[in-house]
Amino acid sequence: MFRRTFWFTAGAAAGVWATTKVNRKLKQLTPESLAAQAANKAIDVGHRLKDFALDVRDGMVQREAELGDALGLNTPELPELPPQARVVAIENHNSAPRKPANHNPTKYSYNRNEDH
Repeated sequence: MFRRTFWFTAGAAAGVWATTKVNRKLKQLTPESLAAQAANKAIDVGHRLKDFALDVRDGMVQREAELGDALGLNTPELPELPPQARVVAIENHNSAPRKPANHNPTKYSYNRNEDH
């Protein structure tokens, strides 16, 4: 009698375990679950690409610094040059400032395309 009870209990437990396992697998294969898994994987890939791009950028900055040192581009700056002297070609202090040729002192415009 204990044998039968043992095997009955073992069979019932195996049936419950198998049913639970199948139900979990079926839930994983629903369209909503598949979409969520795909979205999670896409986010993970995006994070990996971002990390890769940041690593490449760090390596690029390091290599640029090495090249700058090798070429002497990172040396201290030279003292500034004095400002360039500007020479006036022709000076004329006697004349008044000129007004533009199309200067119109009236406050109204004479545009014929206006509607008013």
